Amino acid sequence: MTPTFPATTPAFGPGSPLFIVLNAGSGRDDAEQTRATISAVLDEAGREHELLLIERGASVADVAARAVQMARGRGGAVVAAGGDGTISAVAQAVLTAGLPFGVLPQGTFNYFSRTHGIPADTERATRALLRAQVEPVQVGTVNDRVFIVNASVGLYPQLLEDREAYKQRYGRSRPVAVWSALVTLFHAHRPLRLHVQCQGVARDVRTSTLFVANNALQLEQIGVAEAALLAQDQLVALMLKPVGTLSMLRLMLRGAFGKLGEAEDVLRFGFDQLVVRPAAPRRSARVKVATDGEIQWLRAPLSFGVAPQRLWLLAPAPEDRVERQ
Repeated sequence: MTPTFPATTPAFGPGSPLFIVLNAGSGRDDAEQTRATISAVLDEAGREHELLLIERGASVADVAARAVQMARGRGGAVVAAGGDGTISAVAQAVLTAGLPFGVLPQGTFNYFSRTHGIPADTERATRALLRAQVEPVQVGTVNDRVFIVNASVGLYPQLLEDREAYKQRYGRSRPVAVWSALVTLFHAHRPLRLHVQCQGVARDVRTSTLFVANNALQLEQIGVAEAALLAQDQLVALMLKPVGTLSMLRLMLRGAFGKLGEAEDVLRFGFDQLVVRPAAPRRSARVKVATDGEIQWLRAPLSFGVAPQRLWLLAPAPEDRVERQ
């Protein structure tokens, strides 16, 4: 099934105001410094804007909904300043509204912004917004949740939960993320038994994790050739066979060296619709799902697919675009 999306690109120009949702908890820099940098660039350019800060304990969804309402009323664009989780949460609100959507990356990995050539430096990324061009971007969905990079069930959500706990204790960095993953892997995990329906075929499988990707950069980095399928209105699924700790460590090393696609313990395939439920479901079965690094419990069955709408991204002009890395 080919996704459908509006043929008319939303208007965006030098006079369009920017409504910026800033997550104070994301990234490397102090939130006040980030806020000052954004405002300085936009004030210098004479660009109308408003910063909506996500205070500690506040709901990203609520702040994003406010930004969408303001942008609708004043013919503007919504901008997410944060990591992939924040960007995804704001995109959830923007997608159905059909508004232009900008990104100021503030996270650790920033797969979404890197994929689309958005500078990691806040000042450069803000300047890029001033000359940005509206481009349609594919997003994935699982039930009613949007994801821009990936969604998963099984071991991977547990890795994310443990990583967040370590970040709270030791700070946000890639070495901390790697160390927390190693600690998680050395604990025993029961494999999942799932009933999977895809492209008209149903089967029961045992897997340690189901990982659904919507980001070519992430797949290319771990050596999965099916990344090319994302350009064909598909998502890419990876299912890991149940393996022991040492085998899992070997798979991690393969991924680190860009060779995961060669592993026999990993099943890889593209799809436009994938339905998953526990093989022996309870009447009210709920499944722990990670979407773009955020954990939630969703009711089975889980339906993965490409969103029928496109996200209208404010992509950097050629002179502002940075090379993917």
